[in-house]
Amino acid sequence: MTIDQNWLKDRSDDLKASLLFLTRLPLAQPAVSGAAVARAVWAFPIAGVVVGIIGALVYLVAHRALPSWPAAALSVAATMAVTGCLHEDGLADTTDGFGGGKTREQKLAIMRDSRIGAFGVCALALSILLRVGAIASLGAPAAVVTALIAAHGVARAILPVFMFLLPPARSDGLSFAAGSPAQNSVAVAVFLGLLILAFCLGLALGIVALILLAIVIALLAWLSVAQIEGQTGDVLGAVEQVGEIVVLLVALG
Repeated sequence: MTIDQNWLKDRSDDLKASLLFLTRLPLAQPAVSGAAVARAVWAFPIAGVVVGIIGALVYLVAHRALPSWPAAALSVAATMAVTGCLHEDGLADTTDGFGGGKTREQKLAIMRDSRIGAFGVCALALSILLRVGAIASLGAPAAVVTALIAAHGVARAILPVFMFLLPPARSDGLSFAAGSPAQNSVAVAVFLGLLILAFCLGLALGIVALILLAIVIALLAWLSVAQIEGQTGDVLGAVEQVGEIVVLLVALG
């Protein structure tokens, strides 16, 4: 059986696009377009696994010389550095907009403002504390490695689902340019996410995480529609952060 070289090249380009979009890894490729992002959503979980592995490696090295808490803090810091705080920025902007604006237009304007408000600061603090605390509570290096890979891989696997379910709230920006991803790409992302959950957390915890993530997606989708009538890149960042936290907390079980 022969493998189509063009197919392999297209899949390689998708993987590069997902890494370029979701991380700050130095890749020799131009800036990714909205259309490229839409094609690459199936590879989002793989990009997440790469981020999780980087965080796990930092924890393994730090844990040799430091207690669990500072090692966990350094691990989270490493994942924030490799993603350029992309999702943290989205979480802060979303909570500022949803919490501070009165109308849809005000909320979207606040979300586009680069300044951070009280809602954003509190959301970031809680996100970092919960992630560091969960990793530190796991303690054992092997448990941390699997939890980080699961959390980062699965949190990015749910992004295509959210993009598919909700229309863009703006008539410009990368989310609008990407549009709704293709059904088969979303299905592949979900399949990869399920594999990551099963492999890293096992069947029982994987099912618990899956149920909680489904609830989270439904609640955040309802909130986004109620607040801004759709989703934006910032909202997707917030979804990733919540998904990451959910998986890490489930891993404690």
